[in-house]
Amino acid sequence: MAVVVAVDGPAGSGKSSVSRAASRALGYAFLDTGAAYRALTWLALERGVDTADADAVVALLGDFAYTTEVTDAGTVVRVGDADVTIAIREPRVSALVSDVARIPEVRTALNDAFRRLIRASDAPGIVVEGRDITTVVAPDAEVRILLTADEAVRIARRSAELAPGAASTAEQLRERDRRDAQVVDFLTAAPGVTTIDSTHLDFAGTVQAVVELVHDTIPH
Repeated sequence: MAVVVAVDGPAGSGKSSVSRAASRALGYAFLDTGAAYRALTWLALERGVDTADADAVVALLGDFAYTTEVTDAGTVVRVGDADVTIAIREPRVSALVSDVARIPEVRTALNDAFRRLIRASDAPGIVVEGRDITTVVAPDAEVRILLTADEAVRIARRSAELAPGAASTAEQLRERDRRDAQVVDFLTAAPGVTTIDSTHLDFAGTVQAVVELVHDTIPH
């Protein structure tokens, strides 16, 4: 059974990039669960489905052929035959993904899928990041981390990634956190979850903190 490292945290905390880099440093597999919600949102937009219509979004799950592949260049995300790696990061998807992620039936279906992917991993370990991971998807993970940073720092980092203007980015980040907070508490570490605050750490330092925590927790 693979060692499971579960990582949660607010928007802009660096969950995906830090978790991906840490997985490579550890020689573990990587699962970006947020990409699945983004991919389903992308599919809804492509098919003209109103993301506010929960029943219509749930209906998409029947033929939601979502796959990921970790390559040297990063994680490739596909829906069916379509490579949506870049498309799922577009602002139109970011603006609506919380609507999709808050639908209970969607969360249940995807959480079950994530657990199957974790169990199927043949790597010595797997780093899994996203909402609900430390408390719902993998509450028994050997290492559970809440990765966070001050809001101003998270806004600055997200602005550097997307460059749409700091004011716009700040509002998008706050709105994303506000919507997600209605579904799950990702700002407070649950019992047994270790908080890593990257406010005063650079990217490499944050990755190192994650890797060191895993090494300190898991006998090698």
